[in-house]
Amino acid sequence: MPFDTAQIARLGGTWGAMGSLVASDGSANHPYLRRLAADPEPLRDLADAAHFICVLHGRHPGLVEHALDHAQVSLERDWLEAAASAFATERAYLVRIVAAAGSLPSTPGHAESEAAAQAQRHALDMLAQSDRAGCAAGAALALAIDWATIREVLDAVANRLSLAVPVSTLPLAEETVSVVDALAREAAMERAMLFGAQQVFAQHRGLWDLLEARASARTRG
Repeated sequence: MPFDTAQIARLGGTWGAMGSLVASDGSANHPYLRRLAADPEPLRDLADAAHFICVLHGRHPGLVEHALDHAQVSLERDWLEAAASAFATERAYLVRIVAAAGSLPSTPGHAESEAAAQAQRHALDMLAQSDRAGCAAGAALALAIDWATIREVLDAVANRLSLAVPVSTLPLAEETVSVVDALAREAAMERAMLFGAQQVFAQHRGLWDLLEARASARTRG
């Protein structure tokens, strides 16, 4: 099965520096995301999250497809091909949620929020198209790992909207860990991979911070 948040916590640092990075910087640690995934938040906040996740990851080609174009070794390429196929389903699911959720909730400072999200999207695109060996793969691996937690938010929105929740077909957790371990055997590749992953986690944390600020602004407004 793909990653779930329990696996992320259990694996921790057992798969090297990437595991430690996931445990410290991954989205599973963000309190606002955890609240969204637990589903006590107003539907407008869940819908807002789906819209902004779509800004970052709803377009094709996305991060994984760009990374596939820059794959340099067969193991990396095979994993990215499987992930790209799975993300086609995830992207369709995301778009279906956004369509069902309707228009964005009115939020003070929306133009600034939209600009910030577009900047995050651009940063992710740049990472995924890096020619530095390992960087794009690290970014794609981080997205696949973080998606387990992001999917919990999407599923919460889908359940509120009475939408069918498809089974995730992302690469098995064991396969992803194997790819990380194989790529990490070369020091330069590992450094680039960790850089790409760290930057993706940072962009995602920025997204949850942005969404939390938007929810707070709506409450005050």
